[in-house]
Amino acid sequence: MLVLQPARKRQPPSQGRIGLAIAGGGPIGGMYELGALRALDVAIEGLDLTRLEVYVGVSSGAFLAAGLANRLDTAEMCRIFISGDSDQVKFHPQMFLRPAFMEYVRRASAVPRLAFEWWKDLLTDPNGSHLSELVGRFGGAIPTGLFDNRGIETFLRKVFTMRGRSNDFRELAAKLYVVAVDLDSGEAVRFGAPGWDDVSISRAVQASSALPGLYPPVDIRGHHFVDGALRRTMHASTVLDHGIDLMLGVNPFVPFNAKTAGRPPEGMNMISEGGLPVVLSQTFRTLLQSRMRVGLEKYAERYPDVDQVVFEPNEDDGEMFFTNVFSYSSRQRVCEHAFRSTLNDLRRRRAELAPVLARHGLKLRAEILDDPGVSIMDDLGSPPRPTEATARLRRALDDVDLVVRDHQPAHRPGTGRRAGSRRR
Repeated sequence: MLVLQPARKRQPPSQGRIGLAIAGGGPIGGMYELGALRALDVAIEGLDLTRLEVYVGVSSGAFLAAGLANRLDTAEMCRIFISGDSDQVKFHPQMFLRPAFMEYVRRASAVPRLAFEWWKDLLTDPNGSHLSELVGRFGGAIPTGLFDNRGIETFLRKVFTMRGRSNDFRELAAKLYVVAVDLDSGEAVRFGAPGWDDVSISRAVQASSALPGLYPPVDIRGHHFVDGALRRTMHASTVLDHGIDLMLGVNPFVPFNAKTAGRPPEGMNMISEGGLPVVLSQTFRTLLQSRMRVGLEKYAERYPDVDQVVFEPNEDDGEMFFTNVFSYSSRQRVCEHAFRSTLNDLRRRRAELAPVLARHGLKLRAEILDDPGVSIMDDLGSPPRPTEATARLRRALDDVDLVVRDHQPAHRPGTGRRAGSRRR
């Protein structure tokens, strides 16, 4: 589903400043986003997702936003996460699914003390409602996460310290924000913003993707951070505040509409027959979708001169809804599905979308949209391994690009790059 909000007032000539906001959605949500981004990459002429003005990523979207800001294109990310053909880094899903043994031990160590206190209270006051207090009493002994998320940080640190990349927000060519929620205050924190830009990108992504129950909170400077989607779905305002001309967004989570889909798959007559996991998934998706819709309506009023385009699954997309959100084994199928779905949206809405994209020097590729056999696996041949020479050439080209951009006439305030910005 494509949500298109053209600018409501006459725009000055576009400077081609594009921002990207990517929401969270667990492993499968991330694979949907990768498929959608790959579709945009191959179907829109003039769009280079690795050279945008600003990026914001939340949870699984933080992986992709950080990669793109590091000039890791969608083809290479497909080689890493889908085909396994990357000669730079090898992705092993099990590294993200290692049990959090230290968390288990730490929590279990509190059980004797809690049991002693409970028995003491029971003996001193046998008529008290101590049985009803069991959950509250022993809640502190329950692990805050099933899996150890340190593997996430280790993997990303390896990726972002290769030649031509950086694990430092301050060294990136574009502005990157990774959003997490401070568990102790409930406030959203934008890593990459002043005051938080000295935190490594890999650590920030680890914090942003710490989904409660799946991963333990991440301790940074004495603050405990969890999934950034708990506060907002996409945090698109972070991108819009940068004076961009066009915002692209990707959101993998929408509620399933059994009425338009006909009926749920696998013989279910109603969603409730799928049990608690399906009910919780529908509830969570509905809350996120409602919140995002309200946000987009506000953005249209607050940023009337910015074109906004958001890509989502269709509401009758059972493929996305009924796939286990934590299933790494389904990543190629989901990625291909998202790729084709996004191309279908572009094809179906091309008459509306084409003039919007044209304002920013972009054009839909008819040969891609009209090719029924196009696949996400096309043109994923292994690129040459980066060398020190190619890394230096890339940095030199970035410097030239910066000089050109900074000498373009500004049509409105807030569109110039920040002073002293550094290029790789």
